[in-house]
Amino acid sequence: MQGQITILETTLRDGSYAINFQFTARDTVVIAGELEKAGIEMIEVGHGVGLGASEAGKGEAAATDEDYLRAAAETLTTAKWGMFCIPGIAKLEHIDMAAEYGMKFIRIGTNVTEMEESEPFIARAKKHEMFVCANFMKSYSMEPKKFAEKAKLTQSFGSDVLYIVDSAGGMLTSEMERYFLAVQEKCDIKLGYHGHNNLELAVANSLKALDLGVAMIDTSLQGMGRSAGNTPTEIFLVIMKRLGFEIGVDPLRIMDIGERYIKPLIRRLGYNSVDIITGYAQFHSSYMRIIREFSSKYNVDPRRLIIAVCEQDKVNAPRELVERMAQKLASQKDEFFTARFHLDCYYGAEQD
Repeated sequence: MQGQITILETTLRDGSYAINFQFTARDTVVIAGELEKAGIEMIEVGHGVGLGASEAGKGEAAATDEDYLRAAAETLTTAKWGMFCIPGIAKLEHIDMAAEYGMKFIRIGTNVTEMEESEPFIARAKKHEMFVCANFMKSYSMEPKKFAEKAKLTQSFGSDVLYIVDSAGGMLTSEMERYFLAVQEKCDIKLGYHGHNNLELAVANSLKALDLGVAMIDTSLQGMGRSAGNTPTEIFLVIMKRLGFEIGVDPLRIMDIGERYIKPLIRRLGYNSVDIITGYAQFHSSYMRIIREFSSKYNVDPRRLIIAVCEQDKVNAPRELVERMAQKLASQKDEFFTARFHLDCYYGAEQD
């Protein structure tokens, strides 16, 4: 722990989305080792979608789960390291395998509406004496009081920390605060915050989380991550230092790591309107492939399609719904710019 707050560095996991999951085992050795030397105490590695993702067809990573586990186990001596796990993509046996390599923490991610699926995975991880974070993905899709009930439930399952997750990067600071307060009123589970940066609020929301007594905050070097990225490690550390936190991390060394290893991988220039609308509508970018398919088929603006879909469902984007909304937009279409223009701008520079 760094004072009363733990920074969980997610570059080698969430950052891998931005390069189509192509961090290698060697990259893991080098970058994780440098992060440890700089003072980072918790490091997440592996496929962006988590354990079992390559074999489940969620994008083939540059290395296997075992390669990543071995790289972390053979490199890190003081920092705790862990991986992500989504029930249904991962299997219980994946947790057993990770335990054999000495993995110390696991993050079990479920849509908040489906969090009951996490119970057997939490139990298996606790059997192996792992530190368990329950990540309630798309936290904003459930109103705060009901969310707090689910928080109490995951605490009863054995979770050590509950993460409020702004999966689409669209939560306003006041909205996020309501989730924190609702949980704190209902139970005493420690809280974490994972924010995406589609509306440029990841840092502001992370700062508010500090004020609200958060135990853990996710960051990544250069803000590298899915969609518009995450809270940048470099920026958040120096803000914490200005606020007087004893962070136990060398910010200059962190900046050097980011500039040497991560900045050359960042291809984003300026602001992307599809990312902005993703945050505004609270749309999860994992469904962008379906948006691409039907916005192309019906020649409709993908941004308008995203908004229309999210007016119906902020958790999932079933094909039937997306096609129905695309057909509806096509029947009333009078956009000045073509759908193709926006698709080329977005997909020419972004991985799925």
